[in-house]
Amino acid sequence: MSAGDMPAGDVPFGDAEEAAREAEEGETPMVDEPAAVSSTEKPDSAARPGQVDLPRGAVADAPGSADHPETNPTNPERWLIALDIDGTVLTEDGTIGAALTDQVARLTGLGHEVMLATGRSVASTLPVLDLLGITPEYVVCSNGAITMQRDADAPLGYRREIVETFNPGAVLNQIRAHLANAHYAVEDADGYFRYTGDFPNGATDVGGEAVTFDELLDVEATRVVVISPGHDMEDFLAIVETMGLHRVSYSVGWTAWLDIAPDGVNKSTSLERVRQLLGIPGARVLAAGDGRNDIEMLTWASVEGRAVAMGQAPDDVKAVATEVTASIYDDGLAHALAQLR
Repeated sequence: MSAGDMPAGDVPFGDAEEAAREAEEGETPMVDEPAAVSSTEKPDSAARPGQVDLPRGAVADAPGSADHPETNPTNPERWLIALDIDGTVLTEDGTIGAALTDQVARLTGLGHEVMLATGRSVASTLPVLDLLGITPEYVVCSNGAITMQRDADAPLGYRREIVETFNPGAVLNQIRAHLANAHYAVEDADGYFRYTGDFPNGATDVGGEAVTFDELLDVEATRVVVISPGHDMEDFLAIVETMGLHRVSYSVGWTAWLDIAPDGVNKSTSLERVRQLLGIPGARVLAAGDGRNDIEMLTWASVEGRAVAMGQAPDDVKAVATEVTASIYDDGLAHALAQLR
């Protein structure tokens, strides 16, 4: 698969290259972070998106990586560096370039807060922390619906600190009226997937089961996924626009894919909470991403800080960024991070 063909979003489970192959053959891969985003409300670039009033209580600085302990653990000029995963940190074969891991180690050693902000579920996000060698105070998952906080007593070292859920029944029935042959999945607060139709095997790798449509209606959801293999993207987008999903936040994926989150929730809303909790000024925020579901996050970062779009990102993602770096295949993120001191 070439760089230009790579889906511009996070792949939650399994192999991304296999997911792309399935898409080319007419199957719909289970991806956790869709590539295209359409919001019922256009981000307001004149004010910080997701602004909330939270106390700026003291929060312990995150440690550096195991091999690069902090050289300045009380850095008063530290940055909050929020990174998308697939297409930004991870290539389609699930690897991370050595140049990037070196930059991440350098920045954590300087006391900066390097964290992940992804559409992936918790189960498929935490292993990426190990690959990067970081233990940030917070991790944003499920496109902002779940914020994890570091906790040494938790089984995996993190606990669910903020969880946004909604009852999906009304919106599922609304969508089914327009897309009778679509396949549906609901993710709950524990990352468990219940789905109808033919979702790829990756759904069960992190815990999931096939159920009837009616069994999805009363699950308290962090997100709903809808795939419609019988539609091309233009037809699918046209149908979505007729639904008037004004009571939920939604994204449209790189194939006929709809990702629905609790009302008003996206990566930027959770990252704004994190920024306030850590007491880091907006002028020292850097966010990096490559997919249309990163648009809100990049818009948020661009108000005062740095918003980095990857070189292979779609034009509308680049348009909201303050800078465009090289593609993931040319160590684009490492080059952008190298500018921070």
